[in-house]
Amino acid sequence: MHIGIVAPEFPPEIGGMQTLAAEFAGELAARGHRVTVLTRRRETPAPVLPGIELHQTLVGRAGPDLAECHRHRPEAWHVMNAAYAWLALHFSPTLVSIHGNDFLRPYIPVGEPALERLPLAWRSTRWRPALERGIGRWRTPRLMRSGLRRATHILANSRYTERVFLERFPECRGRTTAAMVGVGAGFLAASGARPSAAAPRLVTVCRLSEERKNVGLVLQALARLQGRFDFSYTVVGDGALRPGLEQAAQALGLAGRVRFTGTLPIEQVRAELAAGDLFVLAAGLHPGSHEGFGIVYLEANACGTPTLAARLAGAAEAVQDGVSGYFVDTLSAEGIAQALARFLGGELHFEPEACRAFARRHTWARVVDAALPWYGAGRG
Repeated sequence: MHIGIVAPEFPPEIGGMQTLAAEFAGELAARGHRVTVLTRRRETPAPVLPGIELHQTLVGRAGPDLAECHRHRPEAWHVMNAAYAWLALHFSPTLVSIHGNDFLRPYIPVGEPALERLPLAWRSTRWRPALERGIGRWRTPRLMRSGLRRATHILANSRYTERVFLERFPECRGRTTAAMVGVGAGFLAASGARPSAAAPRLVTVCRLSEERKNVGLVLQALARLQGRFDFSYTVVGDGALRPGLEQAAQALGLAGRVRFTGTLPIEQVRAELAAGDLFVLAAGLHPGSHEGFGIVYLEANACGTPTLAARLAGAAEAVQDGVSGYFVDTLSAEGIAQALARFLGGELHFEPEACRAFARRHTWARVVDAALPWYGAGRG
């Protein structure tokens, strides 16, 4: 079967949505399906993925992107961002994968018009961009909602995401599945022995562009603990918040214990996770932004590393309390410090194999299985 995937977020970009799109496409290709992926234009060359035809051609506007979709003739479309649900107005069957932030506050302005195509509009370059943005802010969520109403089926990355989605779009009830997420085989193979070290190794992997990831709170928590426990803390990732976080670590007296690596190749990310004793990501909730699931928790577990998460949103489904990790219930510097003290003080202990076993329960094969029955729906 020929399946077209519209994935604005896709490697070489890094992130959970990028991982889901690439792993999903790879699993389809491994099963013998012909897979065409359309993603956004970018300067970075497209990766070569076995069995996948990849086109970096999307511009994030409905008009030109629809024309690009018409160039391809798959038997089914699957969009990996709710903002592109409008494709269901033009093609059937069309499946939509939802993640949380994509439908809570659609951030790809697909509804922006191209006013420069109108007669004499080229003379009004001063006001045209602002008018296009204003129209896009009004039109984009309406296009998305119309498309979601027509979508063949909608796959959520967690039960939490499905619940929040249906509260906002009750007209889609009966057409959703919590397909969940998986963990890549490369992480399951990265579970080597940890280097012997006196100090427990804490590690975080995330984009340093959202305050709700709470890396700053973790630094404040560690500052409270540095007189009581020995530890090291590695932060993998980059973003606009990194300079401020580095300054905070210095000001808190943690410079000798905290290391910021920036963005790393995936092999090195696996190595950092495998060398860690505890993965820490106590993400919170912000209006229009939440942790839909958190693939990175599973990736840490696949490497044999337990996780500490906030008992919020989809992250609550990404951790098996007491087996693959545990939770912090109060998102404050003191609350995180108390949770970390339980681990650093030896009160909590986790078996690496139990962590890996939990990760192995989440496979991309199961996610794809949830989609396959719907690819034939709606076709004559």
